[in-house]
Amino acid sequence: MAAEDASDLRRALEHNEIVPYFQPLVELRTGLLRGFEVLARWRHPLRGVVSPDEFIPLAERTGLNGLLTGSLLRTVFINARDIPAHLTLSVNISLTQLTDLTLPKHIRAAAEHAGFPLSRLVLEITESSLLGNTEQAIRIAQELKEQGSRLALDDFGTGYSSLRHLQSLPLDELKIDATFVRSMNHTRESRKIAAAIVGLGNSLGLLTVAEGVETQAIADMLLWLGCDLGQGWLYGRPVPPEELPAVLAIRMRASPPSTMAPDTRATADPRFTADPTMPMRLEALPTQRLAQLHAIYDGVPVGLCFLDLNLRYVSVNKRLAEIHQLPVAAHLGRSFAEVLPGQALLWEPYLHCALNGEASTDLEICYPDPSRLGRTRTYLINFQPARDEVDEVIGISVSVVDITRRKQIEQALSESEDHYRHTVELNPEVPWTAAPNGMILDVSNRWEKLTGLSKSDSLGDGWLKVLHTDDLEPTLNAWSASLRTGAPLDIKYRIRWRNGDWHWMRARAAVRRGEDGTILRWYGTVEDIDDHHKAEEALRRSEARLQAIFNAVPIGIVIAEAPDGRVIMSNPRAETILRTTVAPPTVIDDYCRDSHAYDPDAPPDKPEEHPLATAIMSGRTIGPKEYLRYYIDGSSSWISLSAAPVFDPDGKVSGGVVAIQDIDEDKRKMERLSELNSVLRIKLTKP
Repeated sequence: MAAEDASDLRRALEHNEIVPYFQPLVELRTGLLRGFEVLARWRHPLRGVVSPDEFIPLAERTGLNGLLTGSLLRTVFINARDIPAHLTLSVNISLTQLTDLTLPKHIRAAAEHAGFPLSRLVLEITESSLLGNTEQAIRIAQELKEQGSRLALDDFGTGYSSLRHLQSLPLDELKIDATFVRSMNHTRESRKIAAAIVGLGNSLGLLTVAEGVETQAIADMLLWLGCDLGQGWLYGRPVPPEELPAVLAIRMRASPPSTMAPDTRATADPRFTADPTMPMRLEALPTQRLAQLHAIYDGVPVGLCFLDLNLRYVSVNKRLAEIHQLPVAAHLGRSFAEVLPGQALLWEPYLHCALNGEASTDLEICYPDPSRLGRTRTYLINFQPARDEVDEVIGISVSVVDITRRKQIEQALSESEDHYRHTVELNPEVPWTAAPNGMILDVSNRWEKLTGLSKSDSLGDGWLKVLHTDDLEPTLNAWSASLRTGAPLDIKYRIRWRNGDWHWMRARAAVRRGEDGTILRWYGTVEDIDDHHKAEEALRRSEARLQAIFNAVPIGIVIAEAPDGRVIMSNPRAETILRTTVAPPTVIDDYCRDSHAYDPDAPPDKPEEHPLATAIMSGRTIGPKEYLRYYIDGSSSWISLSAAPVFDPDGKVSGGVVAIQDIDEDKRKMERLSELNSVLRIKLTKP
């Protein structure tokens, strides 16, 4: 389309054909609306909507730029009456405007006429506009700042970037050009440039804004880099004033964008309900985070280092330097083979696997013990591929854990190699995180190693693919209850492992809440409890068999605890012999007394009348002894009783067991036989 002449542009200004379009500016951390950028459009009666790239240069050449700016700002400020007061409006300042000394006065007059506070106005200055008359442009920018407006440096890094501008201008915001942002997901250089701009802005205390955000993946990368605001088609295209109320209605009540499937966003609970007045950067600044991470890096009792793609040490913490018995400086810039020549051939296959994206974990290695000559210390070494924002391998993360004490304990306890393999090499815990709505956001790479299901396929609700069908409903019910109430999760279910076997797992999780109590994230672990579960099942079966034997034996058995001899368990035969229910808090010695013991005027019991107490106190077996048992109905019966102590593994008496036999019939037969013998002897001795 050919350029319009001055008369056509003047006519357009007189008929209000130059109108503002509003594009949303969104806070990346929460998805909340933070303001709009105002973009001028010419609604030409013949050509339709004309881009500012065509009519702004025309206005500058024909001297109509001031008139255009005044008309546009008045329209913007009038429409701003319908925009909530906490939202800002960003307006671009052109090259010629930034050399016009009357610009601050015109902006102030237009704002005062409309009653619009200049604290809500963000004026975007392109770096190219600073080239012609830098000192005058800086003076105008400072005046704009002094009268209340915020200043943003637009299109930073597109060819005219100068750190001097950041130093001399009273800036509040730094904008990343859309050309870098749109190519972040497929061009590493763009990601690095964007990261550098964000880091520079944050270190200077400037709000960072990314233009051209068109996908959630790019938004996630920008958030990870620490960028504050985003604008682009992901959040909405520029709209004319008449559509602004509808956009506000949608944006002010809509849930923030998430990684959920598109068809689930409309009904899903919001991930964030942050107060719009909250500070956008809750975390520390990058320089502070770097110092914190460095302190953690050097303070952990685990040896850590990072190797680049050429297997050269980029960073090493103090613990690993101690393990290698070399200074930190002796590692940096040198290759793995140069630092550890004796170990290079051993670990080379694992290093190359890591460079190919495959982790190697729990590999055992021995180093000389510096404190004990001729002795070694045992370590576990892990090689993990380090990946960038788009999952490309950029190096190797190495961790070394001292397990010498663990090995000594294992050897002392004579644990089997199988036990060591399950407790050390096959650590069953798999960490994971989930959004407030329960969609899995991240899971350890160990999950793929166990199940064969890739990390990407496991996110969201993909992990349900390996869940046993019988456990699906109870698992989802328990998870839904925790999501609804915020209560900790603790469930057991079976998952299919890579080899096709089903394993019992235990999943536990708790929430992380924001300052207002809103759930921000779920953090949890999945632990392999298959061996434990099978052991419990075997124990239950063994207990059932023992209980059956215990109940079936023809001898009464009573088990009591130390030191008071109170019954904790008895079999039916014991209750039959004693003609009563032997239940807590019964004391079995109460059934082992002679008849005179029930007489209140009788002398105190003798020690031998308390066989169980004697067995517990003395630690030796008592009996068998015969007792004449008296019952409530006045009858009596002879019983035989033996008492023995029960010892703990440490030799301490923890209780006692009593064996009871019904010997009444045999006893009374013997008594009658004795009586008959006595009578016979009397008769035989008479003359």
